[in-house]
Amino acid sequence: MSLSRSNAIDTILNRMEPDVPTSNDRIASFFGCNTFNDEAMKKYMAEDTYLSVKAIIQSGAKLDRELADKVADAMKSWAMEKGASHYAHWFQPWTGRTAEKHDSFFSLTPGGEIIEEFGGSELAQQEPDGSSFPGGGLRSTFEARGYTAWDPSSPAFILEVGDGKTLCIPTIFVTYSGQALDYKLPLLKSQSYLEEAAVSVCQYFDKAINKVTPTLGWEQEYFLVDEALFNSRPDLVMAGRTLIGRFSPKGQQLDDHYFGSIPERVYAYMRDMETECHKLGIPVRTRHNEVAPGQYELAPMFEEVNVAVDHNQLLMDIMERVAKRHKLCVLMHEKPFAGVNGSGKHNNWSMSTNTGKNLLKPGKVPGKNLQFLTFFVNTIAAVHKYADVLRASVASASNDHRLGANEAPPAIISVFIGETLTQVLDSVEAGKDFSDADVARVKDLLDKIPDLQLDNTDRNRTSPFAFTGNKFEIRMVGSTFNCAAPMTIINTIVGKQLRVFKADVDALVSKGEILDVALLKVIKKYITESKAIRFEGDNYSDEWAKEAEKRGLSNFPNTPEALDAYVSESVEALFTESGVFSKHELHAHHEVLLENYILKLQIEARTLSEMCSSGVLPAAFDYQARLVDNALGMKELGFEKSAFEPQMDIINRLANHIGSLKSLLVKMSEEVANADELGDSRSSALAFSNKVRPIMDEIRTHADDLEFFVDDRDWPFAKYRELLFIK
Repeated sequence: MSLSRSNAIDTILNRMEPDVPTSNDRIASFFGCNTFNDEAMKKYMAEDTYLSVKAIIQSGAKLDRELADKVADAMKSWAMEKGASHYAHWFQPWTGRTAEKHDSFFSLTPGGEIIEEFGGSELAQQEPDGSSFPGGGLRSTFEARGYTAWDPSSPAFILEVGDGKTLCIPTIFVTYSGQALDYKLPLLKSQSYLEEAAVSVCQYFDKAINKVTPTLGWEQEYFLVDEALFNSRPDLVMAGRTLIGRFSPKGQQLDDHYFGSIPERVYAYMRDMETECHKLGIPVRTRHNEVAPGQYELAPMFEEVNVAVDHNQLLMDIMERVAKRHKLCVLMHEKPFAGVNGSGKHNNWSMSTNTGKNLLKPGKVPGKNLQFLTFFVNTIAAVHKYADVLRASVASASNDHRLGANEAPPAIISVFIGETLTQVLDSVEAGKDFSDADVARVKDLLDKIPDLQLDNTDRNRTSPFAFTGNKFEIRMVGSTFNCAAPMTIINTIVGKQLRVFKADVDALVSKGEILDVALLKVIKKYITESKAIRFEGDNYSDEWAKEAEKRGLSNFPNTPEALDAYVSESVEALFTESGVFSKHELHAHHEVLLENYILKLQIEARTLSEMCSSGVLPAAFDYQARLVDNALGMKELGFEKSAFEPQMDIINRLANHIGSLKSLLVKMSEEVANADELGDSRSSALAFSNKVRPIMDEIRTHADDLEFFVDDRDWPFAKYRELLFIK
């Protein structure tokens, strides 16, 4: 056994578990204590300031300088009373994670007097530079700085790192000319675009509805491994996944880990992590073992989409920080281990009104379900029209390993709605002229939906986009993703579809059609047009891939091809019309995603080459040499050839794998160089996908076979049985 692997296991077996206190207080007693929430604002602001800020948050209007100064003063007083010494604009660049630049409240007057300073200008806008963040060509050298601006709709919070406390202010991140360099600004624009369209459609049914807010409930899957084992694996450290590693004899085939008893050490971590979440107002509620050994999940209550996205981004940071206290490492990668389930981040999306209604929940009041049917069918129609860009929003080098890998949705976008709702849509589609009797028949059918069991629409776990009773669940989102990416897309495409719907209905009404009849006629049209996207069967089957092709549905198996949707004419028109992205921003975002894909594959290829050259091959050479010495010794002692044939068989196997591995490493290096030399990002990304990645898979096959034959004591890297089962 190699020194690093041996030491890692010895460290785990002899480690004193860290004494990490966890709170036994009721969650209600400290929930949100580190957020500048409504309660804190009331306490630290004058009543007129508080009411003005609340009105601005509701309307989305800008703060004037005088009000900004008052808010900043209240926020500073609250934060300093909590022990904060610094503040930071907290933003979400295109790296996929969060960023922050800390500044102290401490300042000196010209006369040398020490003061604590934080005004409206520091609150509202900062210039953190950020010139090294990916920009896709949006920033020229002379104006490369990025600027952050406060997002009042998401509460400020105090981030505790060790003994230090920092006031963090959620912000957008833009160029000098105001173009988006982050995930938040497009999300906020898409939210506003959807709200305007949804409110206008809601007016058909309820004049009291004047605000519609998209909501999100995410589910975060992740793996935990001991930090000693993590540090013994260069691939986990560099790439977040195991680039080599033979299947463990026991994996997930017994399903004994799923929903099983949570290991004590993991339970302590979960409690500690949840406490930190609750202090920051993140309403995590559910925790359990997932399918794969060492895999877990947590999920919160639903929140307004912008806040939910912020909370998920903050959560990923918290998870990693807390894990260090427990001598654990969190693996967020979509596929850290071959042969067992990968990790996703299901995005449960819906729309709620100012009247407290969920627009995707069938109502109990007779006749009201026509509103549900309207938003339900329009969402399906939107996904049908813009399935390609929805697929692009979840495309990445890491998620390519998971999508379609027999435990996650495939790359073909389809919508599952369940048997009962299929019957409802079929019934509407079968309608003729929609007389008063037809309208009554459809309403009667819709009014029976609330009495159905919700699991009637939640049986097909293979669907990438499924209706689950009162929401649509986007299941193909990867565990490392910023939820804002798919949320921006779904908000925008549904917002666009609702505008088309209203225009179609108004056109019929203007010709004298009764409103309910007009609604059903347009709904029927959309049901027919979008029928190809609906599928109730096994999304993993080969038959479905063939059927999907017949239906004209796209199938993008890799990220470079999937990302093309961002720069298609229809998507450019959609985003420029909606104002969510300019054409320049869209192309820049596309370029950043391609570059990210290339860089991830570069890192993986280099790491794999290093592990094989300095770890796998030397271990194989040493074991091969020992076997040769053993066979020669037996021959010299006069043993029959049959006596050392087993050694010779293994020697030959080792030689074949060593030779193949060595030649493949050379070939991979050449293909990486060729890909790097191509003139544009898309060509380079395709080369990495089509040329480099298949060679990496071949290398893994030979390395994993060598792991099987080489003496266990000599193998340098922690094995799957150790990574997945030692806790």
